[in-house]
Amino acid sequence: MSRPVQFNNKVKLVEMPEGYSGEGFFATSFDKVIGMARKNSIWPLPFATSCCGIEFMATMAAHYDLARFGSERLGFTPRQCDLLMVMGTIAKKMGPVLRQVYLQMAEPRWVIAVGACASSGGIFDTYSVLQGIDQIIPVDVYVPGCPPRPEAILDGVMRIQDLVGEESLRRRHSDRYKDLMNSYGIE
Repeated sequence: MSRPVQFNNKVKLVEMPEGYSGEGFFATSFDKVIGMARKNSIWPLPFATSCCGIEFMATMAAHYDLARFGSERLGFTPRQCDLLMVMGTIAKKMGPVLRQVYLQMAEPRWVIAVGACASSGGIFDTYSVLQGIDQIIPVDVYVPGCPPRPEAILDGVMRIQDLVGEESLRRRHSDRYKDLMNSYGIE
């Protein structure tokens, strides 16, 4: 539900969670407020190794402008980011490094596999290339393409926003989530 809000003498449509509103107040559930705040303030950590990284640079530039979606602050330290964007070919020797970066991120954390190489190894069906990062860390959204267009990367970020906005605060403590983490050897 969008609602008009006046800000700096301009009226903008702001996405609001379901709830009750009246003259001077708005009431909704805590889950929905936290979901809306997380959804619109994602801090991505780019892990780019190949041509998909160049497409990501185009996505961050002025023409496509990822900042419109609340992801303007790129972090290059995993402890401050909540979205890991893996772009490009991941060699098997890089697998432990990628896993360590993932483990250093604070919960809640999400992962996007950008491009064919990160999703499935791409055209590199060799002994040295990891055939998809989902072999070492859980992936939330896959962005297809070789390399994917900036529009596809934006679509992937919007899919993550949908996941983040709808996620329950208790999901990360559920038995299903713990089983998923245990299947990757993550405590």
